[in-house]
Order: sequence, then structure tokens, then C-alpha cells
Amino acid sequence: MSAVSRVLVLGASGFVGRSVCARLAQAGIAARALTRERHKSRPLHVIPSLEVVEGSPHDDGDLARALDGMDAVVNLVGILHQSRREPFEKVHARLPARLARACVATGVRRLVHVSALHADPAGPSEYLRSRGRGEAALRTEGAGLALTILKPSVIFGRDDSFLNLFAGLVRPLPVVPLAGAGVRFQPVWVEDVARAVVACLEDSRTVGQAFDLCGPRTYTLAEIVAYVAGLQGLARAIVPLPGWAAYAQAFVLEHLPGPVMTRDNLASMKVDSVCGCDFPAVLGFSPAAMEAIVPEYMAAAGLRGRYARYRQRTGR
Repeated sequence: MSAVSRVLVLGASGFVGRSVCARLAQAGIAARALTRERHKSRPLHVIPSLEVVEGSPHDDGDLARALDGMDAVVNLVGILHQSRREPFEKVHARLPARLARACVATGVRRLVHVSALHADPAGPSEYLRSRGRGEAALRTEGAGLALTILKPSVIFGRDDSFLNLFAGLVRPLPVVPLAGAGVRFQPVWVEDVARAVVACLEDSRTVGQAFDLCGPRTYTLAEIVAYVAGLQGLARAIVPLPGWAAYAQAFVLEHLPGPVMTRDNLASMKVDSVCGCDFPAVLGFSPAAMEAIVPEYMAAAGLRGRYARYRQRTGR
């Protein structure tokens, strides 16, 4: 397989996408970002050698034009909560199938697809089932492509929707009623996921492989919530919810604007988000632990929040 020098990134303006584009630039690989709303891609404009083009990955014409002249494509498109406009099936299953067909038609052979740990067409949630159908579609529709699939556990980082979610929830609550308190997670740093993507593009040994990506330590959800509270100087009582109460809580929360939890999210937690293997040695590095990364940005966020509240109280 020839060297990769030009890469199309789908989902470039998202949490993982911004890190991937920055890593590609550091590696000297020119990237093109396809975005439906150019104004949302402003953080990408500071990345050297990155070209931003407007269009939808769900449109065959836009996708074919974006693939023109590329050596490879990285698919990072994914959602945690589905809507009527953006169901899991459209984003996680039909888009990978469309992308595979477009790659075959345009002659772009190299494809790195970021899915999810325990994605399975027979999984416990529609999120995991749709992710599994997407992986199957890539293999079926993309016969002959040089495909690598990465399957991360929950991803943490400065702008994540995981640790930051709990950081916001624990601030006003002296007691935290927690669904899935005993579920185990093995969080992986966003920069390590981005580094893995670039390593796969640069190493032909990763072609035809699927890699689980997890951090070095396993935690229960209750331990994660307590850790995040502690970083903010908060002592919080965590009350594990029984199954019926967890379901009722998820039902209520999923009907609020911008849901933080849905019944499908709860179903995903029937499977521990942990890897049954070591971090892939072929990637050439070891993943960072939360304790080495999170305190720097979480403590700073806590200080900014306390300063803002002080300013409000003093009228400044």
C-alpha cells in the first residue's frame, strides 16, 4: 500500500475530529474536512494544511467531490443520542455503507473507521446495534478496501461529553442518584484515539484489523463521578439506583431538551465498557491514564466556575 499524504476527515469539527486533524497536521499529512455547516468548523481554521469544504456526508455527490484527490478517508461521524432527523440507523449504519460505496467508486482504497467498543448487531442497545451494522456494511459494501476499524471505550478530554457532563451534574447536588453506578468503564484519552488513527494510516500492518481502544485503568461509574467531584473540591454522596428507578430516571431525562441520559444509553450500560485485551502494540505507544490528564483541565474549569459565581454575587 502506498504512503498516505492526503486524507478526507468526516466528523472533523467534532470532539475527536479536532484532535485527529491536529495530529494529521503534525504528521505532515494534508487533510480535508467535510462539514455541513462551515461556521461550526472555525476551530479547525487554525490547523495548518487543513482544507475545509462544505457539504453533507449523507449526499452522494458531496461525498464524491470531497473524496476527489484523496489517498484515504477517516470516518469519525457518530452520535450518542438519536433524533427523528438524525436516527442511529442513518448515522451509524447507512453512512458507512454509503462511504464504502463512494470509496470503491472513486478509487480511494484506504479507510479508517472509528466505531465503538462492543458494537454488535445483536447488542443490548440500538446505539451498539447500529454501530455493529455499520461495521458489517463497511466489510460488505467495501470489499477490496484497505479497512481498519477502531473501537474505543468512552473518550475523555478537555471538551468531552462524559466527564464534563458529570462535573456539571455534581455541582448543585449534595446527593447524586446514579443509574449504572456499578458499571465498569475503561476511559481512553481523545489524544490517544487521534494518535491511533494516524498510526493506522501510517502502518500497513493495521489493514484488515479491528482494534479495541481503552485506557490503562478500569473504574466503576460511581468511582468516576466521585473522582470528578473530588477534583472540584466537592464531597458528594452517591446513591446507586435500582433497575426500575434507573429506567424511570432515564425516561424522564430523555424527554428534556438536550438529553443527558436516555433509555438507550442505559441499555448500552448492560455491557461493561472495558477491553478484554491490552492496548494494541502495533500502534507503538501506551495510553495515558485519566489521573495524568484530567486534573489539569478539570481543576482549571472549577476555578473559572467559582470565579464567575463570585463575580455574579458581587455584581462585577
